Amino acid sequence: MPDETLPRLLMHNAERLGTKVALREKEFGLWQTVTWRQFGDHVRAFALGLVALGLRRGDTVAIIGDNRPEWLYAELGAQAVGAVSVGIYQDSAPEEVRYILQETTARVIIAEDQEQVDKILELWPDLVAVLKVIYYEPKGLRNYGEPFLATFTAIEELGRGFDQAHPGHFERELALGRSEDVAVLVTTSGTTGKPKLAMLTHSNLVSQGRGLLEVDPLAASDEFVSFLPLAWVGEQMITVAAGIQCGFTINFPESSATVQENIREIGPRVMFSPPRIWENMLSQVQVKVQDSTRLKQACYEWAMAQGYAMADARFSGKPPSLLRRLSYGLARLLVFEALKDHLGLRFLKRAYTGGAALGPDVFRFYHALGVNLKQVYGQTESSGLSVIHRDGAVKFQTVGSPLPGTELKIAPNGEILVKSPAIFSGYYQSPEATAEAFEDGWLRTGDAGYLDPDGQLIVIDRAKDVMTLHDGTKFSPQFIENKLKFSPYVKEAVVFGGDWPYVTAMINIDFANVGKWAERRQTSYTTYTDLAQKPEVYALIRKDVERANTDMPDAARIRRFILLHKELDADDGELTRTRKVRRRLVAQRYNEIVDALYGDRQDVEIETTITYQDGRTALLKTKLHVEEMLARVAPQTESRIAGAVVAS
Repeated sequence: MPDETLPRLLMHNAERLGTKVALREKEFGLWQTVTWRQFGDHVRAFALGLVALGLRRGDTVAIIGDNRPEWLYAELGAQAVGAVSVGIYQDSAPEEVRYILQETTARVIIAEDQEQVDKILELWPDLVAVLKVIYYEPKGLRNYGEPFLATFTAIEELGRGFDQAHPGHFERELALGRSEDVAVLVTTSGTTGKPKLAMLTHSNLVSQGRGLLEVDPLAASDEFVSFLPLAWVGEQMITVAAGIQCGFTINFPESSATVQENIREIGPRVMFSPPRIWENMLSQVQVKVQDSTRLKQACYEWAMAQGYAMADARFSGKPPSLLRRLSYGLARLLVFEALKDHLGLRFLKRAYTGGAALGPDVFRFYHALGVNLKQVYGQTESSGLSVIHRDGAVKFQTVGSPLPGTELKIAPNGEILVKSPAIFSGYYQSPEATAEAFEDGWLRTGDAGYLDPDGQLIVIDRAKDVMTLHDGTKFSPQFIENKLKFSPYVKEAVVFGGDWPYVTAMINIDFANVGKWAERRQTSYTTYTDLAQKPEVYALIRKDVERANTDMPDAARIRRFILLHKELDADDGELTRTRKVRRRLVAQRYNEIVDALYGDRQDVEIETTITYQDGRTALLKTKLHVEEMLARVAPQTESRIAGAVVAS
């Protein structure tokens, strides 16, 4: 189609696919369906409702809430009449919401429910030029009398009335759209400060979606579950850019608490999740296996041995022997098919992980099960995707090869540079930052990496995070952190070492899993802090640190570690909303702990201010133990961690 825009592709689907199910949402225990024709009708009505309110071409519409059909109606409706949408993470604190609304001068705000509306009411004195705040979940809002509030259905009815009074207006607005128009503003991860707003055009998103579908074709008969925030570029990449082009059914879970159950009900054919989701599922499996009988544990261990052997054979490109295929087939029959069914992965054609590095141990686990998990690599600035594994050419230490139409090169300093039609048009109202993001027309990713002999990309870490020890050894803290997080008892880890003589780590325990472990051993505890400082828990985590050290060159092994008294939290600014660690901020905030890790003390007393979701703060005082890793393991060959611990 010439001059493609996302709303025009949607309207084309409404004609082409008609009564086929486009959207499915679970409400009150029942799956409610929306056909492609109904999808188009909702977008048309809401778009004209926005026009009737006074929205004009070039204005911004902000959306905050969980993934629901109304989010897509609002986003595509705004784009259909030339406006730009910006998504806000549903768990954002009011200050974060204020920042985005003020930066974009949002004219209309779509808020899902009472929780999100209350955030807007708190910020209302600071907001200017907002025409309307529209909500689509009325529960708890019956007695709210603010004149600027309106229900989603009321705006749709307003739009239908406008349509009757102004026939052809929607078609004229739709025809005015151009592929080079900005479609969405997407926040960057903001690991080093406040997030920037990347301007992605219709052309950026359509070309990115087309490239993905060219590598991994999907059909209109396929199913997808949209459960990650639509404010994240990764979800926009699959749900909107690819989904609208191929016409598969987009399913929305009933709530965040029922995601795993709903995924199992739907049995999606494609799935995209950041590493945290895959790590969580693995942790669930590991804990449940530990709770099972010895016979089941033995069956699982035997099956995993067959699975790992088969996965390694596939990674090496060597055909497995007949005996290996037979034993793997038996492992599938006895263990893997039931396990995949329990996780909702049984019918997957392909699964993707991106947004951050996935540890090789986790990656091998899913391939052992027979899940076609592939790494992807990209940034918000590249519409979420630049590089992807091809079927039959999956290597756990790489992220694959460039998408069709994407060029890739490594700068002399090791930085990865990208050029493609999916590269963003710049940062919103920030020409200086836009200029810094490019080098001779190439996007500077800020990541360090190199190409292997087969032309596949190996990403080491953020260029600014690659550390050099005093003996000259270069290493990726992210690689060590991922090895630690393979444990079901480690939720997060932050590794230090570049400016110090040896490597240390701060570790967050997984409260649920460690709590179950403690209960099984009749170890009493009261709070997260109390549990984390138990000597038994330190002994438990020490085993995981020793396991991670086994594969490390001597200079990159963890010498001391500490179990943090609280979880790193996005509300405290320690993580981004996409669960990436703000490493510099953590180092500054916990400088006393860092000093203790590199001193000779065995414990450290700290005072920390924590922030609750409602904005209240509290002062936490506690004493933390510093664990010394006395046992030293013989150095291992550095080739085992090629691409993570860098020798060049």
